[in-house]
Amino acid sequence: MGFFSKILEKLGIKKNEPAAEPVQVAAPAKPAAPVKQAPPAVAAKPATVASVARPAGMKAEKNDLDSLKTIEPVKAPVPVAISEVDVVKQLEELSVGKGLNWKVSIVDLLKLLDIDSSREARNELATELGCPAELMHDSAKMNVWLHKEVLKKIAENGGNIPQSLLD
Repeated sequence: MGFFSKILEKLGIKKNEPAAEPVQVAAPAKPAAPVKQAPPAVAAKPATVASVARPAGMKAEKNDLDSLKTIEPVKAPVPVAISEVDVVKQLEELSVGKGLNWKVSIVDLLKLLDIDSSREARNELATELGCPAELMHDSAKMNVWLHKEVLKKIAENGGNIPQSLLD
């Protein structure tokens, strides 16, 4: 699991999986000659309790009707659209009374999510997200880039990050 996946997991966001390779389907075989079908049979009279065969001497019971009922097919649940994860609300609630400014600091954001915020961990995250090499040697510049990139990636994965935090 990558470092960024831990962030998404803590926020309750599942990382988008790469699209599966399209499956190539072979061209259909030459269609066979149509099969002639027999004409439909005349529908028989539906069975009643009185007409159901039963052993001699056995009377028709009310429960016999229950056994003649058709079984309703099970309907599959209709999929419901999943709304965006309210990341801002989650982070605001987590930050109450902690004095962490997650809106501007990658270190505070990681601390708030209870994720390692050490320089080594941030370097690993920056490398994973493709930080430009010239920023990797300047901690402050890397942190600013990393913060913006993490918020951008959270938004790309279904988190509702306001545009003001992405600029």
